[in-house]
Amino acid sequence: MEVSMSHADVLQQIKQLKDSGANLSKKQVKKAHPQLMRSALHYFPDWDSAIERSS
Repeated sequence: MEVSMSHADVLQQIKQLKDSGANLSKKQVKKAHPQLMRSALHYFPDWDSAIERSS
C-alpha cells in the first residue's frame, strides 16, 4: 500500500477536521478523504486510534 502522508501529517489533518467540526465517522472520512483514511490505517491499528492520538 502506498502512503503519501507522514504520521505527523495524518494527525494534523485529523486535528484540523476535528477543529472545523467535520464528521469524523469512518464512513464519511473514507468517502471525503480517502487518502487520509488509507494513511491513517497504515500508521494506526484502526480509525478510532488515529482520532484518539490526534487529540
